[in-house]
Formats: sequence, C-alpha cells, structure tokens
Amino acid sequence: MDEECCPKFEAGPWDGKIFEWKDKRFVKDKVLTLFYMPVNFGRVMKRLDGKVRNAGANIPEWLCLSDHTSKWNMDLYLAVDREVPGAENTTLSGRFLSKVYEGPFKDTAKWGDDFKSYAQKQGIEIRKWFMWYTTCPKCAKKYGKNYVVILAEIK
Repeated sequence: MDEECCPKFEAGPWDGKIFEWKDKRFVKDKVLTLFYMPVNFGRVMKRLDGKVRNAGANIPEWLCLSDHTSKWNMDLYLAVDREVPGAENTTLSGRFLSKVYEGPFKDTAKWGDDFKSYAQKQGIEIRKWFMWYTTCPKCAKKYGKNYVVILAEIK
C-alpha cells in the first residue's frame, strides 16, 4: 500500500464558495522561486510540519495557501489550530471566494483568467488571491487528479 502524505481532496466544499474568516490562524514561511516555480517547497513544508507537530497543533483541512509575491518568492500560509512557537504566526480575516481547478500546472494562467472572469460575472472585486496546491505531485499522480484552488480575499 502506498504511503499517503496528502489526504485525498474533496472539491465540493471549496468550489464556488464564499467563506467568512475572522482571525483564521496560519503559520507563514517563504519559498524561493525561479520564475514562479518553487525551488525549496518540500524543505519549507518539512520545516513547517516539524514546528506544527512539535507544538501539538493540527492543520485544519490541510489548507496551505501560496502567495506568489514575485518571480523569486512565494509566501506560504499553513492553517493551524493554535499558536506555533518558533514560527511566524499570523491570521487572515475577511470574505474569501474559492474556485477549484483540475489539471496540469501549465494551465495556471488559464485558471487565473477564468477565476477573474468568474468573480467579475458575480460582481465581486478581488483584493488579493492565493493558490492552494491541494496535493504534492506524487499524491496527485496516485489519486489521478491534480486539484488547485484559487482562493481570493474579496470586497
């Protein structure tokens, strides 16, 4: 039996939904990127996972948001259920629109265009958006689906 490192993602609860968050807890870290492609993502996730485990914290919904701040950096926001010592603890509050996409990462630009159009058709203005890569490439291959969620803070 294959080891499961990423739980199977259920798209329904995240597709076309609006969430209200009040001080939703996250730990934040940075990933080096080369023209938006992550270089040390696995190493950063292992570091964050170690801090979360040492704190006895959980990762609700296995939610990990990526904020591509430049061609060279991506900020990660890993959801947690309590303060994590030794990590950069932060919170997110507001209204968030989510939409689920499935396919190869090369379709990211198409997904982004679709998401902008989707929000616009609903009269929703996007303030800031995040990508949630729901499984690692190994688990995406195992499950036969590569789900990505675009989650945007909205007005």
